[in-house]
Amino acid sequence: MLALAWPMILSNITVPLLGLVDTAVIGHLDNAYYLAGVAIGTMVISLIFWLFSFLRMSTTGLTAHAFGAKDNLEQMAVLKKGLVLSAFFAVFLLCLQPIVVYILQNHITASKEALEQAQIYFSIRIFSAPAALTNLVLLGWMLGMQYAKGPFYLLLVTNITNIVLDVIFVVLLDFGVAGAAWASVIADYLALFFALFLVSLLLKKHGLSWLKLYIQPITKLKETLSLNRDIFIRSLFLQVCFAFITYYGGRLGDNILAANAILLNFLLLVSFALDGVAYAVEAKVGEAKGQKNITLLKLWVNISLFWGMLFSILYSLGFAIFSDQLIILLTDIPEVVTTAQVYVGWSIILPMLAVFCFIFDGVFIGLTRAKEMRNAMIFSSLIGFFAVFLILESWENHALWAAMSSFMLLRGLTLIKKYRDLVRCGLLIPEKID
Repeated sequence: MLALAWPMILSNITVPLLGLVDTAVIGHLDNAYYLAGVAIGTMVISLIFWLFSFLRMSTTGLTAHAFGAKDNLEQMAVLKKGLVLSAFFAVFLLCLQPIVVYILQNHITASKEALEQAQIYFSIRIFSAPAALTNLVLLGWMLGMQYAKGPFYLLLVTNITNIVLDVIFVVLLDFGVAGAAWASVIADYLALFFALFLVSLLLKKHGLSWLKLYIQPITKLKETLSLNRDIFIRSLFLQVCFAFITYYGGRLGDNILAANAILLNFLLLVSFALDGVAYAVEAKVGEAKGQKNITLLKLWVNISLFWGMLFSILYSLGFAIFSDQLIILLTDIPEVVTTAQVYVGWSIILPMLAVFCFIFDGVFIGLTRAKEMRNAMIFSSLIGFFAVFLILESWENHALWAAMSSFMLLRGLTLIKKYRDLVRCGLLIPEKID
């Protein structure tokens, strides 16, 4: 498990590291509204792109099943379905751009200056949609084929390139927010070409080819669309909770909005590292399901829990010791530093509260049981996040972080209960693989 997880942990850490660099280079400009604008723009882009994370999740689970069953034709069918769907949704997003800009201008609460910077960032960054969505499919397929080093190389090259371009465009060339956006667009397309190269190597290793992929008919499309629909709904409720933190923070002022952007990067640092373990358990649980080996499946779940809990404890300790230094590293605006320090305690406890939802997300993706994930997410967002926020609303920004903490904890608890129900009823691996 660790051998499969560690490349993803290291490469995933570069994703929030990129966010930290974005925050740092913009956070050292002369006004908080630049950072607030990037926070809004990033929130909108993240909401849109991660709504389509089902492209990676479903591809990983279905490919892992085919890999475990040693079904080469199904492996190629899954890849082809993912690429076709990613192309369709990318065109859809580009056509949707004017509507999103209108919403950004008229329905987001923030200062005029912050909204102007957010629009600049979004209007550039949306053009990376074709590359970003295709990369989700290619990354998911490599994971399902148990090729963890592929995504490791992909994310590492992409995010290091993005970080270098951030520094060049924003710090050296003084392109401001537009520079940060162009850095991400260029890095996404570089990643696409690199991902296609890695997948070509993997196809050759397994005796497959792009030509065989082209002539391979698309099968089980209805089942795939059903799986993607449930994961999409699950991702929608998740992203609404994250977007609400930025939205409501904007109502509390640019300093709160900027401070929350820093703390959200801390949470992303945790989430992407724990997702490294979750990605590994997706692949191994999916393979075990394809082999119909329930004993091995349970073993992978238990091992992933061990590593996830260990890493969450290390993260909490790290934030407890180094939080002040990390905040100062990201911004030198005194008001933003002081504001972030007020709320940083939530970042210290969140890793240990959130670990179970990350691990069991991976388990259920590997099982391709998206309905359970969808239902758990809807319940946790409505009760764990929004109900808690409404009860504690007088706490203002503390209410946001209390809601996020309870939301993460409830997600994990609901998925654990469902997993135990499946074990008790003998439904982890049904006679017919979904």
